Amino acid sequence: MNLSRIVDPSEKDDVIVLRPQTLDEFVGQENVRKKLSIALSAAKMRREPLDHILLVGPPGLGKTTLSQIIANELGVQIHITSGPILERQGDLASILTSLERGDVLFIDEIHRMSRSVEEILYSAVEDFQIDIMIGKGAGARSVRIPLQPFTLIGATTRAGLLTSPLRSRFGMILELVFYSSQELSEIVKKASEKLGISIDDDAAVEIGRRSRGTPRIALRLLKRVRDVATVEKMNIIDLDTVEKTMRILEIDELGLDATDRRIIKTMIEIYGGGPVGLNALAATLGMEPDTISEVYEPYLLQAGLIARTSRGRIVTDKGYRHLGYERQEKLF
Repeated sequence: MNLSRIVDPSEKDDVIVLRPQTLDEFVGQENVRKKLSIALSAAKMRREPLDHILLVGPPGLGKTTLSQIIANELGVQIHITSGPILERQGDLASILTSLERGDVLFIDEIHRMSRSVEEILYSAVEDFQIDIMIGKGAGARSVRIPLQPFTLIGATTRAGLLTSPLRSRFGMILELVFYSSQELSEIVKKASEKLGISIDDDAAVEIGRRSRGTPRIALRLLKRVRDVATVEKMNIIDLDTVEKTMRILEIDELGLDATDRRIIKTMIEIYGGGPVGLNALAATLGMEPDTISEVYEPYLLQAGLIARTSRGRIVTDKGYRHLGYERQEKLF
């Protein structure tokens, strides 16, 4: 995967200063916000830790931001880690024992946590205690360590990979969806204020329209547009500046970059529009199958440019039209 790909929603960059700090500042995800607002209010009224939460959705939709907002709203500390780096039970145990009452533990990519580490999480979230084995062989013994009540927030892009025992221990499962262009334009306007540059409505809408329904990409594009405006000594970002920047970045009207278009073009020119299997497509493109299925494919599916069938991926009529191809009737 190209780590410098600007429309890669999984690539995190420094947008911390642009993140909202409260639920009122958070734009979009109305259903999630309503559920969280009620749960937060109830937890504060009862002076209890918030129930454990699983945030599900593609990269860049605000899972980390929401977890930080929850901690801010509750007035507690947040401890951030990720599933892949929790390799041993002791790694997680050291974090759990350092939590104060009511703190938030955020585990990103929780579906990638090892099974042995996951097992000690069960008693931690249910009974607020963990059992640790000390020693080896015949002299080994189990020691029970009490924990302060805390809130676990897990984030995953692939909810289907979570085990049933782990999933069942979350009191709330909240699914984040792609943002509308209007919501993204509002995010862009608020971010431009924090960056200290003005932007007109048409420019904000255009950035939102090309951001693939993802705030992280919208903020990244805004910063690149600001670079162009700075070089050209402009005090306000207008539509012309946005369009010029997009031409430089090779991002088209739907937010597709050169690699997205190459995937669709390969499906049309090599495989007659499909159906084509993921492994065959990946081999032809010289890419890893997981990179296609997890990074590129979600937006192409959401935009209606490709579709999945029982026989493989196909290019839709919209995909043909977007790249300027005419669908040819197959003879066999």
